[in-house]
Amino acid sequence: MTTMPEAVDAGTLDLGAAVAALTAARSVTIVCHVQPDADTIGSGLALALVLHRRGVPVWVSFAEPAELPLSMRSLPGVHHLVAPEQVPHEVDLLVAVDCGSVGRLGALADRLPGAATILVLDHHRSNTRFGKINIIDPSAESTTSIVMRVLDEWPVPIDPELAHCLFAGLVTDTGSFRWVRPGTHLLAERLLSTGIDGAEISRTLMDTHTFHWLPMLSRVLGTAELVPEARGGIGLVYVFVRRDEVADVRSEEVESVVDIVRTTAEAGVAAVFKQSRTVSDRWIVSLRSRDSAPGAHDGVDVAEIATALGGGGHRFAAGYTTDGTPETIVAALLAALG
Repeated sequence: MTTMPEAVDAGTLDLGAAVAALTAARSVTIVCHVQPDADTIGSGLALALVLHRRGVPVWVSFAEPAELPLSMRSLPGVHHLVAPEQVPHEVDLLVAVDCGSVGRLGALADRLPGAATILVLDHHRSNTRFGKINIIDPSAESTTSIVMRVLDEWPVPIDPELAHCLFAGLVTDTGSFRWVRPGTHLLAERLLSTGIDGAEISRTLMDTHTFHWLPMLSRVLGTAELVPEARGGIGLVYVFVRRDEVADVRSEEVESVVDIVRTTAEAGVAAVFKQSRTVSDRWIVSLRSRDSAPGAHDGVDVAEIATALGGGGHRFAAGYTTDGTPETIVAALLAALG
């Protein structure tokens, strides 16, 4: 059974508590968030590689979709990934990586009661701290950078396999190092010094698309709407991605749409409404925002908006899931923006 949460100060980051839990565990489940990206998968696989080398049985999984996105299948340690139904119901330690809330675990949330200890490693400011041990650093570039600090505390030597997984999360969550903090490039240099091919990893994860992505993008961008008066004149731009538009494209290619929509100069907030492939009136919404100018610090906190609508995330990148018609869900977002 799970025990009551212990508060861990996000500023001090009690990495020793995480290391103690990982060291003591005799079986470990690592849960990544639904619709996984390279940060959650890279974090999970890096930990799995280390645990496996120590002789600890370990399972890594995510609730949906049914298959890992193609762009991530070259990550070391993918053989540790198992289908949700293969995840044991009882385990010494369950580690949730890059998951801001229980809801991000999807159907695998039902594995929480069977874990003796729950460890949460995350960098989302909206994290609900649902573990017994919560290592949350909202200033971190990626969850893989937090995992790196845990491995250093253990300590575990960083070899090319681990570096590949950790770099995958770092390069994607920083948008190819467009959103960084002091020390980010030093971390990247440390990972690259193991001999990994950063350019190839980046290309595979972020710059390779099937031909079908191009006509899909054309159709989706054709739905674009601009609401210049939103948020007191900051502006909202949004598009819809309907499920009949994405039958021939990969899930990560659908996720890439927001990175194009957010470049709209006339809108400080961008939204992409993605229709569920299984439930017609359900939408997964990605939000992005930006400052009006360098150093302005006036960008909309979309984590607050997403949290109010049942989701969460970061100040400039967040998301939520909602049900309704296109008209009602746009209206709800506009109301939340104020």
